[in-house]
Amino acid sequence: MSSLRTSRTRLLTTAAALAIGALSLTACSDGSGTRSEGASSSASAASSQEDAKTTNAGSTSDVDVASSSGKNKISTSSKTKKAVTCQGSNTKTVAAPLNRPVNHMLLTVTNTGSKTCYLYNYPAVQFGEAQSVPPVIEASKPQAVVTLAPGESGYASVNLSSADGSGKHGHTVKSLTVYFQGRTADEDVPSAAHPSLPAKGVYVDDSLKVTYWQQSMDDAIIW
Repeated sequence: MSSLRTSRTRLLTTAAALAIGALSLTACSDGSGTRSEGASSSASAASSQEDAKTTNAGSTSDVDVASSSGKNKISTSSKTKKAVTCQGSNTKTVAAPLNRPVNHMLLTVTNTGSKTCYLYNYPAVQFGEAQSVPPVIEASKPQAVVTLAPGESGYASVNLSSADGSGKHGHTVKSLTVYFQGRTADEDVPSAAHPSLPAKGVYVDDSLKVTYWQQSMDDAIIW
């Protein structure tokens, strides 16, 4: 009887030990699974973040390229043509006698070219067969060089003769040549203008003089 109890006690102890061992294995298995799932989730999140970074980097690169391309296009399209000197070949010159001031003529030069041009200094005018050009009125010199965009006009006035009759060697002329000047004295400006004069001609004497080129007509005719 005592032997039976001892055997039974050992059997229960063994069974309990087996049960505890099984529970421990299950717990360990559950813990490992949790850790594995956590590690897998972390790896997946890291991979997603890396993909996002790669995608963003690619997008930024595309934007930069597009932006660079746009800038290049703008830079190319914004280039302007280099300005040139105004002369007979890229302008049209008109000579018109004025009623006021008396004995004056207005020269109007219009840029007919495709580039901006500069009207330097003053017109060197030759009436008829004159051997010299008249002097310029120094006080009429503008503060800046007259600049003509395509289609714009510049002006100068010519004092043909004295208003009080004090001029000498007066005579009538029927032709006019207007020579243009360059930025410097040694710049060659080969093309002159030949504006028409009234059929009866114009009267000039030795008081003949001209103004500097002006940006506006009002500034030209006050001298």
